[in-house]
Amino acid sequence: MSAELSYRGHGGALLTLAAPLIGGHLAQFAIQVTDTIMLGWYDVEALAAVVLAGSLFFTLFIVGAGFALAVMPIVAAAGENGEGDGQIRRVTRMGMWISLIYVALALPPLVLAEPILLAMGQPSVVADQAGQYLQIAGWGILPALGVMVLKSYLSALERAAVVLWVTILAAIVNAAVNYLLIFGTFGFPELGIRGAAIASLAVHVVSLVGLTVYAVRSFPQHALFVRFWRPDWPAFALVFRLGWPISLTNLSEVGLFSFSAVMVGWLGAIPLAAHGIALQCASATFLVHLGLSNAVTIRTGKALGRRDFGDLARGGIVAVVLSAHFAMLTIAAFLIWPEEFLGLFIDPSDPARPQILALGTGLMAMAALFQLADGAQVLAHGMLRGIQDTRGPMLISAFAYWAVGLSVAYVLGFPMGFGAMGVWSGLVLGLVVAGIWLMHRFWSRSLPALAARHAD
Repeated sequence: MSAELSYRGHGGALLTLAAPLIGGHLAQFAIQVTDTIMLGWYDVEALAAVVLAGSLFFTLFIVGAGFALAVMPIVAAAGENGEGDGQIRRVTRMGMWISLIYVALALPPLVLAEPILLAMGQPSVVADQAGQYLQIAGWGILPALGVMVLKSYLSALERAAVVLWVTILAAIVNAAVNYLLIFGTFGFPELGIRGAAIASLAVHVVSLVGLTVYAVRSFPQHALFVRFWRPDWPAFALVFRLGWPISLTNLSEVGLFSFSAVMVGWLGAIPLAAHGIALQCASATFLVHLGLSNAVTIRTGKALGRRDFGDLARGGIVAVVLSAHFAMLTIAAFLIWPEEFLGLFIDPSDPARPQILALGTGLMAMAALFQLADGAQVLAHGMLRGIQDTRGPMLISAFAYWAVGLSVAYVLGFPMGFGAMGVWSGLVLGLVVAGIWLMHRFWSRSLPALAARHAD
């Protein structure tokens, strides 16, 4: 039946699956914004510390998340190719195993972060507060990666709506616990940054409990946690083989944007503030493309399981068209209303506001420029993961983001003297190279080779 879907039918099916995934990503983004705003109201040093701590946590988390993301296309394909419940259980369980092993490696640098941050030259006050935060919040990497595995599992089974509702619940818990424990309201102790850390940990635990209860009750036939301790080395190897390139690809992209912030920081506080605000706006729109990418991974994985390559190609075309349409809308919004977006993040009485708006308007134009490329690269990653092609994309991403993007950002920003605009030009070029190359790989190499390999 799927092979007979029209392009309109593919669009409806893709949007139905993508909508809750996009909503879940935006709800997660709202959690981060809430943390930033509340700690900004509380104390500037606490805000700086949580930004620093959050960067370290997110970097380690996103690397580990590659193994969780590998579960998604395998589960999607297993539901269509006859392997069924047994294979779904095996790969999901081994995704959890690999995540637990990764946690054992990632946890020490999180809970012992203060000396690491001091060695990196961070101010002692900020490093101390960041260390206090991560002594509590760092433990959240365990439930956070468990949540990622279950999100991949449930999304691949087209139960993405529960992911959205659990994330919304987590956002409410986060805001409430932050308010109570950061400021010490309603008789609760005023814990400042440690209160924010407790809220962060609570969010991950609530999310894990909610998704676990749902998964166990909705899919008892998968028996995910029955004899959980028993290894399954073939499934372990399958998830690991698909997951480690995704992890390194994630690290490449996160590294590009993290180092861009460091470079803009060399230019001073005002350029860094403008950079941060423009990047927040671009990140919010990117989450729509990311939700589409997750959905196309699932749809592509299912078509792969059926060996229906015509259906796979039609679904990919529809995904590209939808992503491009949304990119055009955001390009128009960023070019027409840049000051309105920037002004949401700046106190009207701040004396630096005119300078931030002036520089930020240019950066918003650069953010508009890379909307199509950013959507293309993340969508291509989603399609390639759906057909379980991850190693080539890893190498392409590393070259595009680091050899091209980061190098050009530095040269244009500093030796050539274009400052923050030069740094963002490097970001744009890196994303353009990645988007074009990855799309070419999917349409001209990976998909034709896969179809030929499975031809009669």
